[in-house]
Amino acid sequence: MKQTAVEWLYEELILEGINVPKVFYDKAKEMEKEQIEIAFFKGDLFAEDYFDADNPTKDVSENYYNKTFNKSINNKG
Repeated sequence: MKQTAVEWLYEELILEGINVPKVFYDKAKEMEKEQIEIAFFKGDLFAEDYFDADNPTKDVSENYYNKTFNKSINNKG
């Protein structure tokens, strides 16, 4: 099975000797799962909302990501 980004980061931090409380890992995994489920559901129902007519070869999933998550790290809102 593939490794999620959260799992990879957690393992890398542990390898670097950084102690990450399990409660943070568990919360991140819960959030990641919810985001994947919502993205799948939206993609199934609303993929056309993220289609870029000006750039039809651009991946719809990339447009969804950019509109949903591509925020500045300093701008957490």
